[in-house]
Amino acid sequence: MIEAYAFLAMFAVQVLAMSVLHMVGLIKYVRTKFAELPDEYFVKVRPGVDRNLRIERSVTRYRTAQAVIAVFGLLLLGWLFSYMRRPDWDVSTVSWLSVSYFLLTFLPITLVALCALAPAYNKAIKSLPLDSKRKAVLQRRRLFDFVSPFAVSLAVAGYFLSVAFAIYVQSKPVWIGVLTLNHVLTAFYVYGELYGYARKWDPDATHASHVHMIGLGVRYSVYGCTAAVVFFSFAVAISTLDLDRWLPFGLSIFLVINALFGYMCFTTQPGKPEVDALSKESSAH
Repeated sequence: MIEAYAFLAMFAVQVLAMSVLHMVGLIKYVRTKFAELPDEYFVKVRPGVDRNLRIERSVTRYRTAQAVIAVFGLLLLGWLFSYMRRPDWDVSTVSWLSVSYFLLTFLPITLVALCALAPAYNKAIKSLPLDSKRKAVLQRRRLFDFVSPFAVSLAVAGYFLSVAFAIYVQSKPVWIGVLTLNHVLTAFYVYGELYGYARKWDPDATHASHVHMIGLGVRYSVYGCTAAVVFFSFAVAISTLDLDRWLPFGLSIFLVINALFGYMCFTTQPGKPEVDALSKESSAH
């Protein structure tokens, strides 16, 4: 039963991290971004609505949505407590419920993003006065401008060591496939952010803000790969030792770590080092 109680404790932390930390971080981010938008944006999107009133309405709706999700999480925690007291509780059921709740907490953020991509909002952004728009700054972006070589090496070396460990203990090939897919997709995303399709979703954003957001995405991806390697190794190890019932506990820890990474993305302010590094390189050319 100790593995069940360990998971329940971590799931309670997961509810707190996702429904409280993300709420605090995103509200701070939304307030900052709304404050940066020019008055013309609000006039076009919500004529006659005060800026501060618009911000408070958005914050209240998001806070309410996260409160409902938090209550649901507590109800789910109560059900899991009752369910996992049974000796025949299923690992797959508990794991999928944990992942499903993790994804559910992103629903309000997803709706906010979809609203931001709505035609009315895009039209309002594109029709802002020219003097409020930023000109593109052509600067070469490199991976190590945003994340340390040690972090990248750890993610890459961890992958090969984990795959070697899985092959050695003759683990299920599906685990290797999932980890490989995760690293490949992350590599494509990071490459696109640095050298390919990255662009400003907010034309009114400053170059420093744009670079800052790229840096957050790159760091989150690299650190996420390292976290995935640790979870993968943990899953393979407990499977080899016939301790599969510890999988939900490890999964919940992995999801909480991802939630903390997300919180850092919303609360970290633009730093000078990465911008200065790019600026120096640009001036050298």
